[in-house]
Amino acid sequence: MCGESEKDNLNSPKKVAIGDLSNFQLHAAYLAYSEAYDRVLDPEVREFLNQNIIALQQNKIDYQTFYRNISPYRQIDVSRVQQRANIRVQSKSEWRSQMRKLEREKRYEK
Repeated sequence: MCGESEKDNLNSPKKVAIGDLSNFQLHAAYLAYSEAYDRVLDPEVREFLNQNIIALQQNKIDYQTFYRNISPYRQIDVSRVQQRANIRVQSKSEWRSQMRKLEREKRYEK
C-alpha cells in the first residue's frame, strides 16, 4: 500500500517554479496557481494547471483565460462574498428621519 502511494508521487507532475516574479500580475497568478496545485491531488489536474501557468508565462493565453481555466480548482473565501451581499443602502431622507427620531427620543428621555 505504501509502495503504491510512492509510485503515485513519482508519477505526479512537479510544481512549476517561475524564476522572475517581478511582474505583479504574473506573481498574483502564480499564487493562485500554487494554491490550486496544493489543494488538488489528481495528477491529470496538476498537469492541466502546469500547462496553464506555463502558457501564461509564455504569453500564449491571457490572464482572464488563465483564471477561468483554474477557477474550478480554487477555493474562494465565501465570507468576503457574504459581507458584500449584506450591505444595506439607505437614502438620505431615510437617514434624516432616523436622526430626527433619535434626537426627539434623546430630548424627551428625561
